[in-house]
Amino acid sequence: MTAPPAQSPTVQPSGPSGRTGRRGPLGWPRWFTTLFGTDIWERFSFYGMTAILVLYATEPTADGGLGMTNEDATLLFGLYMASVFLCSVPGGWLGDRLFGSSRAVLYGGVLIGLGHLSLALPGQAFFYPGLLLIAGGTGLLKPNMANLLSAFYAPGDRAGRDAGFAIFYMSVQVSALVAPVVVGAVGETVDWHLGFGLAAVGMAIGLLQYARGSHHFGETGRAPERAATPAQRTRVLRASGLTLAVVVIAYGADAAAGSFRIAHVMGLIGLLTVVVPVVFFWRLIRNPLLTPPERVRVKTYIWLFLASALFWAMFLQGGSVFSIFAKESTDRSVLGFTVPTSWFQSATPLFVLLTAPLFASLWKRAGDRIGTAVKFGIGMACTAVAFGVMALAAWRAASAEGGLVSPWWLVIAFLLLAAGEVAFAPVGMSATTAVAPATFVSQMVGLFWLAGALGGGLGGNALKVSGDESPSAGYFLALSLVTLAAAVALVLARGPLGRRLGV
Repeated sequence: MTAPPAQSPTVQPSGPSGRTGRRGPLGWPRWFTTLFGTDIWERFSFYGMTAILVLYATEPTADGGLGMTNEDATLLFGLYMASVFLCSVPGGWLGDRLFGSSRAVLYGGVLIGLGHLSLALPGQAFFYPGLLLIAGGTGLLKPNMANLLSAFYAPGDRAGRDAGFAIFYMSVQVSALVAPVVVGAVGETVDWHLGFGLAAVGMAIGLLQYARGSHHFGETGRAPERAATPAQRTRVLRASGLTLAVVVIAYGADAAAGSFRIAHVMGLIGLLTVVVPVVFFWRLIRNPLLTPPERVRVKTYIWLFLASALFWAMFLQGGSVFSIFAKESTDRSVLGFTVPTSWFQSATPLFVLLTAPLFASLWKRAGDRIGTAVKFGIGMACTAVAFGVMALAAWRAASAEGGLVSPWWLVIAFLLLAAGEVAFAPVGMSATTAVAPATFVSQMVGLFWLAGALGGGLGGNALKVSGDESPSAGYFLALSLVTLAAAVALVLARGPLGRRLGV
């Protein structure tokens, strides 16, 4: 969920007081180099782990995996991604109101590192706590990393801020491109836990250079922007403690009765992906500070929220269902070498890097002639065609000798997924901030993240609900048609949506 590059990385960002600080080897300020290094290694650990997560989960226990069915593994992947999005909401609050951005990034990185280290240890007892630690740490680190980066720029330095975020966008794609190749090769061909260990090493490197370079931040990000009052802290602490106590008692009783299953925890996460956005919208719409036009915009934004949830439900299956298809139904033999399944996960970031400039140029030339709803529709349509390609691939695999098809089917599908992401995600974030009432921008951005959480939960359940043990032509075709219908609806409703949203 990032924006396409805006300017060349040679732009020199300046601090809010006009200072630039000490320069690094690339001419960037030291504080920027520190943040950049942290982000690129954190993303390496994240994408490396997610590239082998479903593969490890579906590997038979005799071969060192978890022995999950395909349906349960895709559910696990979807709900894990949903947890990351969910945790970004309290993570942003903790940085804004309690820790300050710089400490929140550090604490989040520590949690992520501990999570990857837990995954590196053999045994299921360490696996699920590791995932929870990574989800919580990522939810704490990512929103506060963005806040910290933004804080170094003067309020009117829009060009410098755009350039800084553009560089970070590129770092995410580079990490996502390299991590599956490195971690995937080790995890699939040597040892799964050693692969998870490489992700832990990546996060450790990021933390080390963050700790060494954080003195370049000065006072930026040291204190929370809007520190919570003692009364607010007490109220949040009590509510959090009560919630935790209820969860512990419920699952403790479940365990005591001998009926506890990890699926029960997954069920709670899935429920939260639905309940939390509903509560967010309800509280925001009822807020007396909203003017009538603002309340209309927020109510209309619900349609964009639902479209976003559907998009992420489809897109996130690139890391789960598409990965299973690569493992089971794709001919990965090239000149006697079997390409690791996880390497296909590098296709999306590669194509994002190639297509981002094209879409950026298209939006710039089109100007206001292409509205938000149409851009959403284009992103959804690209994703729908990607699933259509996979439907054809699955149909061919079902009738092919040996049940295997050319890897080019997957490559084309990942190209279309990347085009969908580039067309949809940056526009979604931009539209969210444009629609948001002046004093509620943070809450609206939180809603945009929650759309990803709902999408992760929906997409993770899709294969299980379909009744298919493995992704079939009918499965891909049904999702393609649903997504295409949503794309058409967005384009047809572009006029009313544009007027009511004011974007």
